Amino acid sequence: MLFQKFKSTLLILFLFTGLSACIGAKPKSLEESLKELSNVTIEKIQGDTSYAEYYELYFTQPLDHENPEAGTFKQRVLLGHHAFEKPMVVEIQGYNIWTERAGELSKLLNANQLTIEHRFFKNSMPDSLNWKYLNIKQAAADQHKVIQTLKKIYKQKWITTGISKGGQTTIYHRFFYPNDVDVSVPYVAPHNLAREDKRIHKHLATVGSKECRDQIYQFQLACFKNKKQLLPMAQVHAEEKGYSFSMGLEKALDLTILEYSFAFWQWGGTKCEDIPSPDANSEDLFNHLVRVSGMDFFDKISLKPSLAFYHQALTEIGMYSYEVEPFKPYIQYEQELTFDHVFPNEPTRVFNAESMHKVNKWLQTDAEKMMFIYGEWDTWSATAVDLNGNEKCKKFINPEGAHGTRIRSFPPEMKEEIIKTLEKWLEVSINN
Repeated sequence: MLFQKFKSTLLILFLFTGLSACIGAKPKSLEESLKELSNVTIEKIQGDTSYAEYYELYFTQPLDHENPEAGTFKQRVLLGHHAFEKPMVVEIQGYNIWTERAGELSKLLNANQLTIEHRFFKNSMPDSLNWKYLNIKQAAADQHKVIQTLKKIYKQKWITTGISKGGQTTIYHRFFYPNDVDVSVPYVAPHNLAREDKRIHKHLATVGSKECRDQIYQFQLACFKNKKQLLPMAQVHAEEKGYSFSMGLEKALDLTILEYSFAFWQWGGTKCEDIPSPDANSEDLFNHLVRVSGMDFFDKISLKPSLAFYHQALTEIGMYSYEVEPFKPYIQYEQELTFDHVFPNEPTRVFNAESMHKVNKWLQTDAEKMMFIYGEWDTWSATAVDLNGNEKCKKFINPEGAHGTRIRSFPPEMKEEIIKTLEKWLEVSINN
């Protein structure tokens, strides 16, 4: 009996001591938790000061996730932290990281934010550009690794989002890793089904009013008719800006004129009444042209940071071309013009549409809790995702909206529906 009492006393002392230790244990700080992650370097930075803490992370990523022996590169990731009990929004970039600021969704949800730079861009560039490692599958595996690593720390709802090519990349990540996150919101994301997707041409032939489309055509026609006068202006302009063109000045000017209709509807910053009349003087024609459709789009130096995008566009995710036929009497090209000029000294890149068609089928059948945001007049809306009746996802089109369309851009009743959908999917209440 005495021995039993002694055992009971020891047990009580042991439990009390353990409980006291647990009560007194200080929870790990975010910085301590980050430092415990393998193959990740961290640095606390100022970043967006609306967050309680902000970090710059570099993940060591394999060039080939299926063959670690192929080598590694460092991928830049930013982390804005409010609190562990907040949701996590992942801003998936299609290019380099543009800003350290919180995105629209992060602000709406008062969420933490991860921002992931795309492989082969800026700070996430391998030592040598072996293009075979640049595809949607490898990029999605990068994002999967980052998300799963940070899920060890953040246990609440996860949302991915991205804008334009970032929106495309958000779609591809979810295709390969549908269970990584709870909800995805791609903004203004095209889903091209061909190397030069002809739906772009159809869009430009039907968007807006006929009167405005006619004005655009007449303006482009006037530029071609006056090209002899515009060329010296283009030369001066290029010299002042430091531009040089692999295709030569004249073809660069032709491409700038052909690009005008795409740029006009994509960005929506120009009103139809701002378009110069066909009989405007050459200086007015040129100044308006480069204000809407800048020649830097074809400049060798300006193109360099985006070579990875063009490689992806011409091999896997698709692009558009320029129609020559409407202006054939004034320009010397027998067929439509493509973006092969970006790689002037390399073999023509071969496009494989297989992955885009697989993603398209998935979007129409198995994708769920994905919200697609588009602007009606945006040229890239020509190749917007087609859900084909998949009611597990939602697509919202902002009337007369352009490529800058965001949730805040929508009319009140549509914005309310968007917010209610997010609240339902995330099981949260959103104050906006």
